[in-house]
Amino acid sequence: MSGLMDGRVVIVTGAGRGLGRAHALAFAAEGAKVVVNDIGVGSDGSATGESPGEQVVEEIRAAGGEAVVNGDDVADWAGAENLIRTALDNFGRLDVLVNNAGFLRDRMLANMSEEEWDAVIRVHLKGHFAPMRHAISHWRAEAKAGNPVDARIINTSSGAGLMGSIGQGNYAAAKAGIATLTVQAAAEFARYGVTVNAIAPSARTRMTVGAGGEMAERMAPPEEGFDEMAPENVSPLVVWLGSTESKDVTGRVFEVEGGKVSVADGWRHGDVIDKGDRWDPKELGPVVEKLIAGSQPPTPVYGA
Repeated sequence: MSGLMDGRVVIVTGAGRGLGRAHALAFAAEGAKVVVNDIGVGSDGSATGESPGEQVVEEIRAAGGEAVVNGDDVADWAGAENLIRTALDNFGRLDVLVNNAGFLRDRMLANMSEEEWDAVIRVHLKGHFAPMRHAISHWRAEAKAGNPVDARIINTSSGAGLMGSIGQGNYAAAKAGIATLTVQAAAEFARYGVTVNAIAPSARTRMTVGAGGEMAERMAPPEEGFDEMAPENVSPLVVWLGSTESKDVTGRVFEVEGGKVSVADGWRHGDVIDKGDRWDPKELGPVVEKLIAGSQPPTPVYGA
């Protein structure tokens, strides 16, 4: 039986556990050859000495698929370049890059350290840009050489990045950056035959199981029936976005949870009041009040 991803080569970062593992297995089940990237760290980025990526590769091979493991740090420039090279050296091509790797250092902004800020921004935001930058270098060279390119990048944002999340300012800022980076890259990469989209998933992973309160209740697996928070629910959309069928979809951010899929609308220009001259500060109170009254109220920050 043919699969949606037959003949395509996919890189999934952070693919040793959770969403990344689910994506890698789902791509392989549809016929893709998969590079499973994972450096084996804890949910806070600390070293564990484990090799979950190897286990995912073994699962794929046991099911009759093709996969190799890569242990590079995606936020390291040379590591990200080697990640792309791993796909090319092992499978001769690259068609899809799924940026998924990340970890948390949650803390209220008033208490957050510089290291906690830098670490999360690095792994999420730079960890998306660096692999994307080396992948587009390859695809651009292919396009300029006259070779057909029909490639995909799928980034991982978050509801925290779209709406904000109390106690996760570093994570929310990084994920918001990823959403905008997605739109930016989609505009720049289209000329080379590359689409760029993002997902904002809600699922049970190591980064969500430690949450408390209402979030903990939502993430708890049900005793019976459909498990809405299973990470495997997110992967079908990611696989479809990586397929040739999605060639006309780019620059979009999709929210996905359980069986629900929606398109998240980003910032848009609002109503304008134009004086035709420079404003006096004392004039602006009623102006701002009128603009806000005519606009949609923002979605509340998670946890607020």
